[in-house]
Amino acid sequence: MMGSSARLRQYMNDNRPLILDGGLATELEAQGVHLQGDPLWSARLLHTNPQALRDAHYRFLLSGADVIATATYQASITGFIDHLDVSSEGARELLMSGVHLANEMVERYVSESHPTGPRRPLVAGSVGPYGAFLHDGSEYTGAYAEGMSIEDLKVWHRPQLDCLVAAGSDVIAFETIPSLKEAEALLELLREFPNAKAWLSFSCKDGKRISDGSLFTDAVQMANRSTQLVAVGVNCCSPALVEPLLDSAGSLLSPDLSWVVYPNSGEDWNTEQGWVKSEKPSESILKLSHTWMKQGAALIGGCCRIGPAEIAELRQELKGSCTPAAGLD
Repeated sequence: MMGSSARLRQYMNDNRPLILDGGLATELEAQGVHLQGDPLWSARLLHTNPQALRDAHYRFLLSGADVIATATYQASITGFIDHLDVSSEGARELLMSGVHLANEMVERYVSESHPTGPRRPLVAGSVGPYGAFLHDGSEYTGAYAEGMSIEDLKVWHRPQLDCLVAAGSDVIAFETIPSLKEAEALLELLREFPNAKAWLSFSCKDGKRISDGSLFTDAVQMANRSTQLVAVGVNCCSPALVEPLLDSAGSLLSPDLSWVVYPNSGEDWNTEQGWVKSEKPSESILKLSHTWMKQGAALIGGCCRIGPAEIAELRQELKGSCTPAAGLD
């Protein structure tokens, strides 16, 4: 059987672009789950309501996602111990269950919806920044990194990455990373798991800089040095920022890497109010996605405020099919 890393690379070569899912928490809240203000966000449901996560994953698969991300963006051993009163081992089991739930839904999708055997959708183990644990919006500033060393950040992320790799993620998604220092820590840590592949996506403040003010070009050059990354890019930024960001670093991207792009709906995040409409509404992902594909994006999807309906439209727009990876075997 082909290993998950080889499958990922082949899918990206044969089936561009791969369609990512959308905002998991967005879909959960649309189904009546209250997450606003929760320090664990959707990760709490791994403990309290795993069926809601199964259902949300399945809706994204039915919408045409080639890749679904686990409910572990805001999950951590420390966070589970602090907020769920579980043991360290119980926290590890919860983190790993994020991968198991997603894989369970992939198996169900393949067997029930498309028994003739399309390629199996992939599961991305979501790793959010340290700022997600802080639950103060600092994944959009990266300010905390100034007071932490690279080793501090590696120590923090190591147990989460260990769980997601051990549980069988097809790829690791380092998401919404706001600072070069944290990115460097994650890429160093990834080398401790030599068989794992990952993508690295940054939160960005404008069309040239990631959230801590560093140039996106510097972030891409850092990514080029990793032999385990399959893609680098941006997520949870306004769709309008994607084209200038990719343009700024297009000539620097290694031939071994692709772009990964999954912006939010263009609304702005307010720590007190949640998502609020932007003063300058962004063009839709659907309209802009062709440009990103021309720029070389091999993985395209949505982040916050993007649900299964939008992912279905995106798949139809870019691939003309509602069946993930269908007919490629």
